[in-house]
Amino acid sequence: MAGLEPIETASRDEIAALQRQRIAWTLRHAYTNVPHYRRTFDAAGVHPDDFRSLEDLAKFPFTTKHDLRAQYPFGMFAVPREQVIRIHASSGTTGKPTVVGYTRNDLEVWAQVVARSIYASGGRPGMVLHNAYGYGLFTGGLGLHDGAARLGCSVVPVSGGMTERQVQLINDFRPDIITVTPSYMLAILDEFRRQGLEPRDSSLQIGIFGAEPWTNAMRREIETGFALDAVDIYGLSEVMGPGIANECIEGKDGPHVWEDHFYPEVINPDTGRVLGEGEHGELVFTSLTKEAMPVIRYRTRDLSRLLPGTARTMRRMEKITGRSDDMLIVRGVNLFPSQIEEQLLKSSVLSGHYQLVLTREGRMDEVAVHVEARSGYFDPVLLEAEAKLAGARIKDTIGLTTRVVAEAPGTIERSVGKAKRVLDRRGIG
Repeated sequence: MAGLEPIETASRDEIAALQRQRIAWTLRHAYTNVPHYRRTFDAAGVHPDDFRSLEDLAKFPFTTKHDLRAQYPFGMFAVPREQVIRIHASSGTTGKPTVVGYTRNDLEVWAQVVARSIYASGGRPGMVLHNAYGYGLFTGGLGLHDGAARLGCSVVPVSGGMTERQVQLINDFRPDIITVTPSYMLAILDEFRRQGLEPRDSSLQIGIFGAEPWTNAMRREIETGFALDAVDIYGLSEVMGPGIANECIEGKDGPHVWEDHFYPEVINPDTGRVLGEGEHGELVFTSLTKEAMPVIRYRTRDLSRLLPGTARTMRRMEKITGRSDDMLIVRGVNLFPSQIEEQLLKSSVLSGHYQLVLTREGRMDEVAVHVEARSGYFDPVLLEAEAKLAGARIKDTIGLTTRVVAEAPGTIERSVGKAKRVLDRRGIG
């Protein structure tokens, strides 16, 4: 597989016709084979026969992470378990994990959309791809691996962790592409500098980053540090894994949704009402071709909006910078960690390694922003001055008073997967 697929530049009418056909199949497949969907459709008074236009999808009930956990482990499968040839699951850190299954054809489709994503990012057959996403039950490592192999890349399956070895292999194997979480890419950047190596001299040309919200400020930090193109990939294990949407290197203007396999909606997160194109709300996805585990109107909790296509005909989603369940309410102010990150990275002294620590003094919530200085900055007077400036920017843009603490480089614990941005200690003590 190499080059643009015809569907990527098809007309909107052609895409819509394919979506209607595939949604109709998915609704019937789910209703017939998954007792959960039969119950929820019946309770909502809808039947697959009621779907005649794309607008009719709004009549059908949402699927939530709670629904998936309630059917643990295999209750959402729509085919006999013997036809499921791979099983993935979430970490389950906040309860039972969500389990997803794939038929042989599902894995083929997944590899296809990931290969398409890597190609859109600028990857080409024959390039070496350093895959630092975790392998195992997490969908990132194997999902990227299979797609890269489908495209014709030479895959280095490093997985996460062992940062010193990551740098060694990048220097020795000279990969063109790296796939990893953006926060861990900053840890790799730090390790290059710790070893006295110039990151901009590395072989890396393209970085494909996902699995956590990240800002354009962090994009600039990574691109400047490594002299590469940083591109956003979007995915959810509950819907498929990485490769639901991806930015195109031509514009880097938000991930294009691969609408021949995933139908996007944006809803008001409070009312569930479907919003128009360009309106900001919660992303909802319906799978169009999944056999083992179709998902109908899955509420992602990711906040974004849908925009017209640019480099591809398929619609774009605005870059995710927060989730409705990541939103903090502090003294009546709605706060997303990404908003803090954006202000911190306006400083030439402060880095993208940070944590928000929430405490409660009496009746009042307090927020401390602990942020590392960039490599080479240790002067306490300079750090204190930069912390005060960052606190003032946060106050001016977000309207929240915070205490910013600038720490020495290497102080904040590194994560090899998704970064832990918030420590909520309001209930401790």
